[in-house]
Amino acid sequence: MSSNNKSTIADNIKKYRGRIGVSQDRLSKLADVTYNTIIKIESGANTNPTIKTLSKIAKALNVSVNDLIR
Repeated sequence: MSSNNKSTIADNIKKYRGRIGVSQDRLSKLADVTYNTIIKIESGANTNPTIKTLSKIAKALNVSVNDLIR
């Protein structure tokens, strides 16, 4: 994926997280991923989130992985 896709993923996670009104910390608990992972993905520091991580985040946000990457 290009860096443009990473910012898209970050923006989409922020957007969907905002829609359901949860903090990064709460999302990390709902998705069962570390808080640091959420921060790194949203900031673009994590340049290669795994499909497993994206799946957990998508499920916690009640969206599809496609919603996060498009």
